[in-house]
Amino acid sequence: MSIHKLTIIIPAYNEAATIGPVLETITQLKLNASVQKEILVVDDGSRDGTTARIQNFIQEYTGENIQLIRHEQNRGKGAAIRTGIKLATGDCIIIQDADLEYDPEEINILLEPVLKGKADVVYGSRFQGGQAHRVLFYWHSVGNKFLTFLSNMFTDLNLTDMESGYKLFRREMLQNINLQENGFGFEPEVTAKMARIKGIRVYEVGISYYGRTYEQGKKINWRDGIWAIWCIVKYGLLRK
Repeated sequence: MSIHKLTIIIPAYNEAATIGPVLETITQLKLNASVQKEILVVDDGSRDGTTARIQNFIQEYTGENIQLIRHEQNRGKGAAIRTGIKLATGDCIIIQDADLEYDPEEINILLEPVLKGKADVVYGSRFQGGQAHRVLFYWHSVGNKFLTFLSNMFTDLNLTDMESGYKLFRREMLQNINLQENGFGFEPEVTAKMARIKGIRVYEVGISYYGRTYEQGKKINWRDGIWAIWCIVKYGLLRK
Protein backbone atom coordinates (compact mmCIF):
# COMPACT_ATOMS: atom_id res chain seq x y z
CA MET A 1 0.00 0.00 0.00
CA SER A 2 1.30 3.44 -0.91
CA ILE A 3 1.41 5.73 2.13
CA HIS A 4 2.37 9.36 1.75
CA LYS A 5 1.44 10.67 5.19
CA LEU A 6 0.90 9.22 8.68
CA THR A 7 -1.27 11.06 11.20
CA ILE A 8 0.01 10.66 14.76
CA ILE A 9 -2.73 11.42 17.30
CA ILE A 10 -1.43 12.21 20.79
CA PRO A 11 -4.16 12.40 23.46
CA ALA A 12 -2.72 14.23 26.47
CA TYR A 13 -4.12 14.91 29.93
CA ASN A 14 -1.82 16.37 32.60
CA GLU A 15 1.39 15.08 30.98
CA ALA A 16 3.59 18.17 31.40
CA ALA A 17 6.57 16.03 32.46
CA THR A 18 6.59 13.83 29.34
CA ILE A 19 4.84 15.62 26.47
CA GLY A 20 8.03 17.49 25.52
CA PRO A 21 10.21 14.37 25.16
CA VAL A 22 7.42 12.60 23.24
CA LEU A 23 7.14 15.44 20.73
CA GLU A 24 10.93 15.74 20.51
CA THR A 25 11.29 12.06 19.64
CA ILE A 26 8.48 12.12 17.09
CA THR A 27 9.75 15.22 15.28
CA GLN A 28 13.22 13.68 14.96
CA LEU A 29 11.88 10.31 13.83
CA LYS A 30 12.40 9.43 10.17
CA LEU A 31 9.59 7.24 8.90
CA ASN A 32 10.30 4.41 6.48
CA ALA A 33 9.62 4.92 2.76
CA SER A 34 9.85 8.71 3.25
CA VAL A 35 6.37 8.82 4.77
CA GLN A 36 5.48 12.30 6.02
CA LYS A 37 4.11 13.05 9.50
CA GLU A 38 1.03 14.94 10.62
CA ILE A 39 1.06 15.38 14.42
CA LEU A 40 -2.25 16.15 16.15
CA VAL A 41 -1.93 16.79 19.89
CA VAL A 42 -5.31 16.76 21.63
CA ASP A 43 -4.97 18.38 25.05
CA ASP A 44 -7.89 16.96 27.00
CA GLY A 45 -8.43 19.77 29.51
CA SER A 46 -5.00 19.61 31.17
CA ARG A 47 -4.40 21.81 34.24
CA ASP A 48 -0.72 21.13 34.95
CA GLY A 49 1.04 23.20 32.29
CA THR A 50 0.78 20.63 29.51
CA THR A 51 -0.88 23.16 27.20
CA ALA A 52 1.90 25.73 27.61
CA ARG A 53 4.58 23.12 26.94
CA ILE A 54 2.88 22.04 23.72
CA GLN A 55 2.47 25.66 22.59
CA ASN A 56 6.12 26.41 23.34
CA PHE A 57 7.22 23.33 21.41
CA ILE A 58 5.15 24.30 18.37
CA GLN A 59 6.62 27.82 18.43
CA GLU A 60 10.13 26.39 18.58
CA TYR A 61 9.57 23.83 15.81
CA THR A 62 7.73 26.00 13.32
CA GLY A 63 8.76 23.81 10.38
CA GLU A 64 6.98 20.74 11.74
CA ASN A 65 3.39 19.79 10.91
CA ILE A 66 2.07 19.94 14.48
CA GLN A 67 -1.41 21.05 15.51
CA LEU A 68 -2.74 21.60 19.02
CA ILE A 69 -6.42 20.96 19.65
CA ARG A 70 -7.70 21.69 23.14
CA HIS A 71 -10.72 20.43 25.06
CA GLU A 72 -11.67 23.03 27.65
CA GLN A 73 -12.92 20.25 29.95
CA ASN A 74 -11.47 16.79 30.50
CA ARG A 75 -13.59 14.40 28.44
CA GLY A 76 -11.48 11.23 28.42
CA LYS A 77 -8.97 9.47 26.19
CA GLY A 78 -11.58 8.10 23.80
CA ALA A 79 -13.10 11.56 23.27
CA ALA A 80 -9.64 13.02 22.61
CA ILE A 81 -8.87 10.33 20.06
CA ARG A 82 -12.22 10.91 18.29
CA THR A 83 -11.38 14.61 17.99
CA GLY A 84 -8.07 13.71 16.36
CA ILE A 85 -9.67 11.17 14.03
CA LYS A 86 -12.08 13.78 12.66
CA LEU A 87 -9.20 16.12 11.80
CA ALA A 88 -6.75 13.53 10.46
CA THR A 89 -5.70 13.77 6.81
CA GLY A 90 -3.00 11.08 6.66
CA ASP A 91 -3.34 7.82 4.78
CA CYS A 92 -3.02 6.03 8.12
CA ILE A 93 -3.56 6.97 11.76
CA ILE A 94 -1.58 5.83 14.79
CA ILE A 95 -2.37 6.55 18.44
CA GLN A 96 0.65 7.66 20.50
CA ASP A 97 0.20 8.07 24.26
CA ALA A 98 1.83 11.14 25.81
CA ASP A 99 3.32 9.35 28.81
CA LEU A 100 6.38 7.61 27.28
CA GLU A 101 5.11 4.11 28.16
CA TYR A 102 5.29 3.42 24.40
CA ASP A 103 8.45 4.34 22.49
CA PRO A 104 7.74 6.64 19.48
CA GLU A 105 10.87 5.29 17.80
CA GLU A 106 8.95 2.03 17.26
CA ILE A 107 6.27 3.63 15.08
CA ASN A 108 8.10 2.23 12.05
CA ILE A 109 7.60 -1.29 13.43
CA LEU A 110 3.83 -0.84 13.24
CA LEU A 111 4.00 0.92 9.90
CA GLU A 112 5.97 -1.80 8.13
CA PRO A 113 3.17 -4.41 7.56
CA VAL A 114 1.02 -1.69 5.96
CA LEU A 115 3.86 -0.47 3.76
CA LYS A 116 4.30 -4.05 2.56
CA GLY A 117 0.62 -4.14 1.56
CA LYS A 118 -0.21 -6.90 4.03
CA ALA A 119 -2.20 -5.11 6.75
CA ASP A 120 -5.04 -2.62 7.22
CA VAL A 121 -4.70 -2.55 11.02
CA VAL A 122 -1.63 -3.18 13.17
CA TYR A 123 -1.65 -3.63 16.96
CA GLY A 124 1.52 -3.30 19.01
CA SER A 125 1.68 -6.16 21.49
CA ARG A 126 3.43 -5.91 24.85
CA PHE A 127 3.26 -9.71 25.16
CA GLN A 128 4.78 -10.69 21.83
CA GLY A 129 8.36 -10.69 20.64
CA GLY A 130 11.59 -9.97 22.46
CA GLN A 131 11.36 -6.21 23.03
CA ALA A 132 12.12 -4.71 26.45
CA HIS A 133 9.31 -4.21 28.92
CA ARG A 134 9.33 -2.98 32.49
CA VAL A 135 8.32 -5.58 35.10
CA LEU A 136 5.34 -4.13 36.98
CA PHE A 137 1.91 -5.02 38.38
CA TYR A 138 1.29 -8.76 38.00
CA TRP A 139 -2.48 -8.38 38.34
CA HIS A 140 -2.54 -5.70 35.65
CA SER A 141 -0.89 -8.20 33.32
CA VAL A 142 -3.42 -10.89 34.27
CA GLY A 143 -6.25 -8.41 33.76
CA ASN A 144 -5.00 -7.33 30.34
CA LYS A 145 -4.69 -10.93 29.19
CA PHE A 146 -8.18 -11.75 30.48
CA LEU A 147 -9.68 -8.75 28.67
CA THR A 148 -7.91 -9.80 25.47
CA PHE A 149 -9.18 -13.36 25.89
CA LEU A 150 -12.75 -12.13 26.40
CA SER A 151 -12.52 -9.74 23.46
CA ASN A 152 -11.20 -12.49 21.21
CA MET A 153 -14.18 -14.68 22.09
CA PHE A 154 -16.54 -12.06 20.65
CA THR A 155 -14.42 -10.86 17.71
CA ASP A 156 -12.94 -14.22 16.66
CA LEU A 157 -9.52 -12.57 16.45
CA ASN A 158 -6.43 -14.09 18.09
CA LEU A 159 -4.87 -10.91 19.45
CA THR A 160 -2.41 -11.15 22.32
CA ASP A 161 -2.85 -7.54 23.54
CA MET A 162 -6.21 -5.93 22.76
CA GLU A 163 -5.64 -3.27 25.45
CA SER A 164 -2.41 -2.04 23.86
CA GLY A 165 -2.24 1.72 23.49
CA TYR A 166 -0.31 1.37 20.22
CA LYS A 167 -2.72 0.85 17.32
CA LEU A 168 -2.38 1.84 13.65
CA PHE A 169 -5.33 2.01 11.22
CA ARG A 170 -6.04 3.04 7.66
CA ARG A 171 -7.61 6.48 8.06
CA GLU A 172 -10.75 6.02 5.96
CA MET A 173 -11.56 2.80 7.80
CA LEU A 174 -11.25 4.44 11.21
CA GLN A 175 -13.22 7.53 10.17
CA ASN A 176 -16.07 5.31 9.00
CA ILE A 177 -16.45 3.63 12.40
CA ASN A 178 -19.02 5.20 14.72
CA LEU A 179 -17.04 5.40 17.97
CA GLN A 180 -18.81 6.40 21.19
CA GLU A 181 -16.62 5.64 24.21
CA ASN A 182 -15.11 8.68 25.95
CA GLY A 183 -12.66 6.91 28.24
CA PHE A 184 -10.43 3.84 28.13
CA GLY A 185 -13.37 1.89 26.68
CA PHE A 186 -12.05 3.08 23.32
CA GLU A 187 -9.75 0.04 23.12
CA PRO A 188 -12.39 -2.75 23.28
CA GLU A 189 -14.91 -0.67 21.31
CA VAL A 190 -12.64 0.04 18.35
CA THR A 191 -11.47 -3.59 18.36
CA ALA A 192 -15.02 -4.95 18.28
CA LYS A 193 -16.18 -2.59 15.54
CA MET A 194 -13.03 -2.95 13.46
CA ALA A 195 -13.36 -6.74 13.55
CA ARG A 196 -16.79 -6.50 11.88
CA ILE A 197 -15.34 -4.98 8.70
CA LYS A 198 -15.45 -7.57 5.93
CA GLY A 199 -12.02 -8.60 4.67
CA ILE A 200 -10.09 -6.56 7.27
CA ARG A 201 -6.45 -7.60 7.60
CA VAL A 202 -5.22 -7.35 11.19
CA TYR A 203 -1.59 -7.81 12.23
CA GLU A 204 0.29 -7.68 15.53
CA VAL A 205 3.92 -6.75 16.12
CA GLY A 206 6.00 -6.96 19.27
CA ILE A 207 6.78 -3.62 20.95
CA SER A 208 8.60 -2.35 24.02
CA TYR A 209 6.70 -1.20 27.08
CA TYR A 210 8.06 1.21 29.69
CA GLY A 211 5.22 1.11 32.21
CA ARG A 212 4.67 3.77 34.86
CA THR A 213 3.68 3.42 38.49
CA TYR A 214 0.73 5.34 39.91
CA GLU A 215 3.21 7.62 41.68
CA GLN A 216 4.62 8.45 38.24
CA GLY A 217 1.20 9.36 36.87
CA LYS A 218 -0.41 6.12 35.64
CA LYS A 219 -4.16 6.78 35.29
CA ILE A 220 -5.93 3.54 34.41
CA ASN A 221 -7.38 1.58 37.36
CA TRP A 222 -9.60 -1.38 38.24
CA ARG A 223 -12.78 0.59 37.48
CA ASP A 224 -11.57 0.98 33.90
CA GLY A 225 -11.12 -2.79 33.77
CA ILE A 226 -14.72 -3.37 34.83
CA TRP A 227 -15.91 -0.88 32.22
CA ALA A 228 -13.78 -2.63 29.58
CA ILE A 229 -15.60 -5.90 30.33
CA TRP A 230 -18.92 -4.12 29.85
CA CYS A 231 -17.71 -2.63 26.55
CA ILE A 232 -16.48 -6.01 25.28
CA VAL A 233 -19.86 -7.60 25.98
CA LYS A 234 -21.90 -4.61 24.79
CA TYR A 235 -20.16 -4.13 21.45
CA GLY A 236 -19.57 -7.86 21.04
CA LEU A 237 -23.28 -8.63 21.33
CA LEU A 238 -24.00 -5.89 18.80
CA ARG A 239 -21.70 -7.71 16.38
CA LYS A 240 -24.60 -8.90 14.23
